[in-house]
Amino acid sequence: MSMHRKTITLTEQQDDWIKVQIESGHFGNDSEYIRDLIRRDQQAKERLATLRRALADGESSGAPKPLDIAAIKAAGREMIKAAD
Repeated sequence: MSMHRKTITLTEQQDDWIKVQIESGHFGNDSEYIRDLIRRDQQAKERLATLRRALADGESSGAPKPLDIAAIKAAGREMIKAAD
């Protein structure tokens, strides 16, 4: 993977925050911290996209059916029995 150098501007408070994260041993340098933030943002966006797809799938799956708690519990019990 190739690396690209970027120049960013931070407030003093943001810079101090990054320094504290590095001094606490969580990260080796500024770049590691920024890359971690980007990874977390990417993961959050992926989770949100997955949730939105699931919601859209649910909405397009048809009319809702009455919830049968007894049937759900029975199916769960059967799954537990099958796993044993």
